[in-house]
Amino acid sequence: MLSHLRPLAGLRFVSFVTAAVCTFALSARAAQPAKPNILFIAVDDLNHWVGHLGRNPQTRTPNIDRLARMGVAFNNAYCAVPACEPARGALMGGRRPWTTGLYYNGDKWKNILPEGQGLTAQFLKAGYRVSGAGKIYHGDQYFPSEWTEYMDSKGLSAAGRGVDKNDGFHAPMKHDLKDEDIMDWQTVNYCIDRLSRKAEQPFFVACGLHKPHLPFTVPRKYYDLFPLETIQLPPYKKDDLADIPPAGVKMAKPTGDHAQFVRDGNWKNAIQSYLATVAYTDMNVGRLLDAFEKSPNRDNTIIVFWGDHGWSFGEKDHWRKFALWEEPTRAPFIVVAPGVTKGGGISTRPVDFMSIYPTLCELAGLPVPKHVEGDSILPLLRNPKAAWDRPAITTHGYQNHAVRTEQWRYIRYADGGEELYDETKDPYEWTNLAGKPEYAATKAQLAKWLPTKNAPHKGAGKADEGDEPASAKKKVKKKTAR
Repeated sequence: MLSHLRPLAGLRFVSFVTAAVCTFALSARAAQPAKPNILFIAVDDLNHWVGHLGRNPQTRTPNIDRLARMGVAFNNAYCAVPACEPARGALMGGRRPWTTGLYYNGDKWKNILPEGQGLTAQFLKAGYRVSGAGKIYHGDQYFPSEWTEYMDSKGLSAAGRGVDKNDGFHAPMKHDLKDEDIMDWQTVNYCIDRLSRKAEQPFFVACGLHKPHLPFTVPRKYYDLFPLETIQLPPYKKDDLADIPPAGVKMAKPTGDHAQFVRDGNWKNAIQSYLATVAYTDMNVGRLLDAFEKSPNRDNTIIVFWGDHGWSFGEKDHWRKFALWEEPTRAPFIVVAPGVTKGGGISTRPVDFMSIYPTLCELAGLPVPKHVEGDSILPLLRNPKAAWDRPAITTHGYQNHAVRTEQWRYIRYADGGEELYDETKDPYEWTNLAGKPEYAATKAQLAKWLPTKNAPHKGAGKADEGDEPASAKKKVKKKTAR
């Protein structure tokens, strides 16, 4: 009589087991930590004139300093290359310039770097929604296959309509701009929207801010923060190039921008313009942080903030980037990683931006591709004072390299010329020690970090291409006006 119930009992048993297995699987899945989101903030031409780094007390960057207090700030962080295109190509592509041959602006990075191996491609493969806006790679270009979406910048101006690249630099700032006239405003709006959404999948949001890149033109209210009569010149030594080898003097270009600024009396005006432009950028960083604070994803979002390289303002008679000294190579670098970093962390260990690619992969639990040449700084995120024996290395052109430790900067040029500075005693690099025999052992130790192979230059760019408008060669005698 009960035989017809046996199949039903078996079915119930199978259902019970199936339900138990599903419940266990769901529980196991729930027990696995969610992948962290990434907010990736790149700032163009932002040097170390930010408050928490203390290099220039005139600057006003309350929001960047606010971000620094949220995680670990690296006081000795350096670019891979002191130029926009190769710096970004190296960081995002994971390969050093001496491996790729990508050395200069104008080298057409998309013809040199292999598609599908960039930083964002790794997160896209791992199931992230990868969004970007503004300048991440050079020239607002990107491989579409490495992104889920990228904001169309057509019709937007990185500088403000009608603004010449020399405005606010060699020429007067004659425009009445609004915050929203500059592309960075829309870039931040786009990223705020992505931060504010309830995430159905982990996200990687890349925010590329153009300012403070030339032209140094922003709304006048930012100039008002820095009255011209209060502007101070950076520490300067008139004969600073006297002990520099010819290759270094050639990079400095003392008869270019610097000679013109001294002749025209516009040195302080240009500094005022830059400080104002940095303040504008800081405002946009504050907008991002306010959105982050309100984000439903705040507790599981990593923030990484970096400037692509430094900028010189007359030190060693040099302006812009395109050189291997402290000013054109040092830039802000901040990481906030929930569960890893502690607020207010400060690391003085020397790092370069080749560390960003492997560190983000490691933080997100992603494999680091074999082609990546940087070192993860996860130990320094956990303990900013942890032991660290690797220097930062910067390259500018074929066989021109700088090695930076906490104490030393050693530069060797392609022709064998050398510079050596004790940064603990000479932070503005006024005394080149390379020719003193008592420092031979120090140089030899630092030289061990130089590459043994240097790829030939593969592009069509030049040492300062992409940052020297034709109008810069004109003699502008009228002083910059607000």
